[in-house]
Amino acid sequence: MVTMPLPASIDETVTLLTSGSYVADRPLATVLYLALKMGKPLLLEGEAGVGKTEVAKVLASALGRNLIRLQCYEGLDVAAAVYEWNYQAQMIEIRLAEAEGAASRQELAGDLFSERFLIPRPLLKALEPDMNGPPVLLIDELDRTDEPFEAYLLEILSDFQVTIPELGTIKAKEPPIVIVTSNRTREIHDALKRRCLYHWVDYPSEARELEILHTRLPDAPEQLSQEIVAFVQRLRDEDLYKKPGVAETLDWARALTELDALSLNGQNINDTLGAVLKYQEDIARIQGSEAARILAEIRTKAPAGETTPL
Repeated sequence: MVTMPLPASIDETVTLLTSGSYVADRPLATVLYLALKMGKPLLLEGEAGVGKTEVAKVLASALGRNLIRLQCYEGLDVAAAVYEWNYQAQMIEIRLAEAEGAASRQELAGDLFSERFLIPRPLLKALEPDMNGPPVLLIDELDRTDEPFEAYLLEILSDFQVTIPELGTIKAKEPPIVIVTSNRTREIHDALKRRCLYHWVDYPSEARELEILHTRLPDAPEQLSQEIVAFVQRLRDEDLYKKPGVAETLDWARALTELDALSLNGQNINDTLGAVLKYQEDIARIQGSEAARILAEIRTKAPAGETTPL
């Protein structure tokens, strides 16, 4: 893995993301550049599927750094996120010491709670030295955890260190690049936000979404790509339980391309709506006459990047 230097400007940051097939607008590139320059964590909030997690993945790949991902969930605790002790190995060590009678209880306790028996989890791993340079630490969907765990993160995000009662404080020699994402299913506490730079990742414009589709699926038929993007843009104006993100746009385009579709029609829309909508209530609302209405509307409008109608 070839390690690359951090970008020296906003334009270089745009180029870096583009090299990883990530089409970023300038505000996102700006806040990412500042986070890298200032050595601060970056908190990205936005609806699911708009590309927040992908920022960390592309950044790690483009810089040649290791990606360490902590996928958050309800009930996540220190043992799963930071460290735990290898209790089985400790028990074996106790039995061996007892059999040999070679260690006092105090010496044994000190040895049992040494780094030899420590199992690092993602947050602790991110603080360890890495031959490829400081890794990219992705703390994904932080809003899924509870507030006590969020409070535990404050030491890591402010000082890039963790405190282990039996060992003391372990501090990173070089701070990792930290990307925190949230779908905003609950509010993140102000104390954590103060330790981060912040950016809201919104749904892309029609022109940028088409550029994303061209970048990720260059072999998709042009008319199909334009119609898919226009259709998804219209779907986001509907009263849906879950509006489709860019991830769903790409999935739908892949699905229709696999079916050798050259453009949208009533049949292939109804057959593949499950690629772009993820709730039966939303599918039932759109399929049939509503899908036909949306398709008729987008065909009266010039597609993104063009001046003539389809």
